[in-house]
Amino acid sequence: MTFDVVISGGRVLDGTGAPPYRADLAISGDRVAAVGRLDGVRAGTVIDASGRLVAPGFVDCHAHGDAAVFDAGVQQAALRQGVTTFVLGQDGLSFAPGSAETVAYASRYFAAVNGALTDGALTDGPLSVADLLAGYDRAVALNTAYLLPHGTIRYDVMGPSPDRAAPGDLAKMLRHVERGLSEGAVGLSSGLEYLPARYADAEELAALCAPLKGLPYVTHMRAYGERAGVGMAEVVEIAERSGAAVHVSHLHGPAGVLLPLVEEALAKGVDLSFDTYPYLRGNTILAMVVLPPSVPGADTDAALEMIASDALEEWWPGQSALWPRLTVSHAPGMEWAEGLTIVAGAERAGAEPAAFCRRLLTETRLEAGVVVARPDEGSEGEESVRRMLRHPSQTGGSDGIYVGGHPHPRGFGAFARFLGRHVRELGDWTWEQAVTHLSAHPARRFGLSDRGLLRRGFAADVVVFDPATVGDLATYPAPRTLAEGIDDVLVSGVRVLAGGELTGATPGRALRPS
Repeated sequence: MTFDVVISGGRVLDGTGAPPYRADLAISGDRVAAVGRLDGVRAGTVIDASGRLVAPGFVDCHAHGDAAVFDAGVQQAALRQGVTTFVLGQDGLSFAPGSAETVAYASRYFAAVNGALTDGALTDGPLSVADLLAGYDRAVALNTAYLLPHGTIRYDVMGPSPDRAAPGDLAKMLRHVERGLSEGAVGLSSGLEYLPARYADAEELAALCAPLKGLPYVTHMRAYGERAGVGMAEVVEIAERSGAAVHVSHLHGPAGVLLPLVEEALAKGVDLSFDTYPYLRGNTILAMVVLPPSVPGADTDAALEMIASDALEEWWPGQSALWPRLTVSHAPGMEWAEGLTIVAGAERAGAEPAAFCRRLLTETRLEAGVVVARPDEGSEGEESVRRMLRHPSQTGGSDGIYVGGHPHPRGFGAFARFLGRHVRELGDWTWEQAVTHLSAHPARRFGLSDRGLLRRGFAADVVVFDPATVGDLATYPAPRTLAEGIDDVLVSGVRVLAGGELTGATPGRALRPS
């Protein structure tokens, strides 16, 4: 018998939760053809996995690779962690669906998070979900799945308006959702600390969840940390109103606060999951962190006019405790500030921190991004990270942002850190539990029914890794350092990483629910 690829001599983690077992894995075309002892078979390519583990490719439940996924360096960073699928369209803001004006808004407002598309066919608008998925399909080395971004849809219908959605507005948004789902979206996302989604209420969101039919409502909640009860109460209300499955993005904060909220929701019958990444710091746009709700951030010119005026003079002094916690990650036109805290940048600029922050916002036209240290950073915060990832409803997400000269290291190390630190070093998961959290659970959550397991007939997304060496090397001072211990990865049966280097193949599919 002849196969296209045989991975021999490794121990298979099939994603079912079973312990690793000695087996060979054969691939024909883009599918797993056999798993077992395959002595004597022939193959066009044979990969020796002796001493290594063979697992289904990991699904990054929360990645901001919407534009960055076209960058070969980003593809290599993901594959070196075993990630074979990015779930995009996060936090309610991305490039589709929408008019040319909407595409321009989403590109500008979230530039420090999602980056900028460079393919002219995708940048000009109008842009549909089908258009965007077609742009990803077979153009990159890993798979992409796409969530409908509520904020983008709201902007397309209502612009930057803070008003409550009228029945006619809601009907238009609902048509966007229905069409996007028909074109292959894997759910609906919201970012309720961002604009214009901040203006939406639970009634609006629940109405838009109605067509999901088992696919998830994925939310960056309205509040996290100590105030997570506010955000989770809204999640539960939306779930109960709509009947939708819900998935909470980057559920970070004190585990003693968060885990009881998760258990309460589950006890009420809410179909709830969440993702976390194994770091204490966050990464987002500077404007969201430092500006009060009164500033109309969805209208750049109006916001900049307000920042330049005396309207916020009483606001800035109250932010003094925040400045040391913010490190500039992205500052177009002020690249010299990237990697510096607001305090250090202010010292170099010869200004007070508040004045330097205003300059960053103004000169980048609100595009500046920052890495944010949490107040609970330390041993207590680390213990919360560990407790959260051990919960059975947890899935892995990097929240990877690849924009700027000094991004958060999570995009380059999160999944390798799960394996090296939280499995091998700390024992928070067994190897089989890790694969369940990082492959099988997320594939099921997003309707990717032929991914996440190594089983005959399933898509051949496969990662081969060394359990003794896999780990992250990216740090806050050196955030773009690639992970180690994962040298061979296949996507849809095609070897995309060999010896840790890209092969140049681009078999990544734009995935649709199946």
